[in-house]
Amino acid sequence: MSFLKSITGRYEKFSGTSENNSDEQLRTHYYKANFNLVFQSVEDLLKADPAARITSVSKEHGEISAELNGRVRSFLTATVITTKPFETAVDLHISTEKFSLAGINPALRQEVIKVYEKLDRTLTFIGSGKYGNQ
Repeated sequence: MSFLKSITGRYEKFSGTSENNSDEQLRTHYYKANFNLVFQSVEDLLKADPAARITSVSKEHGEISAELNGRVRSFLTATVITTKPFETAVDLHISTEKFSLAGINPALRQEVIKVYEKLDRTLTFIGSGKYGNQ
């Protein structure tokens, strides 16, 4: 079953992070900062990227949406959530309508990892998937 899932998973047009993701690189990232700082950092990161165009910002819901026109034309939604004082989580979800014979999901996964790497350099990273085993 897992072999079949790995083959069909390559063709999924969606990738995202979560607490219990089996792929360690796609687990929710936590930063030592308050909500406003993390939210502003995510927004600034997307504004600074020439391949990104922010389409929606909802600070009340902690969401920023952007179109990415880089290697893979896609749509990214970043969700920022305060879990504890000075501990804020960021989840990323990306999707595309593009199809590839080799499978588009690995390219989407790389886009998510690239955003996390930029955030990790900007903010104090304290862990990933911290509450998945509870």
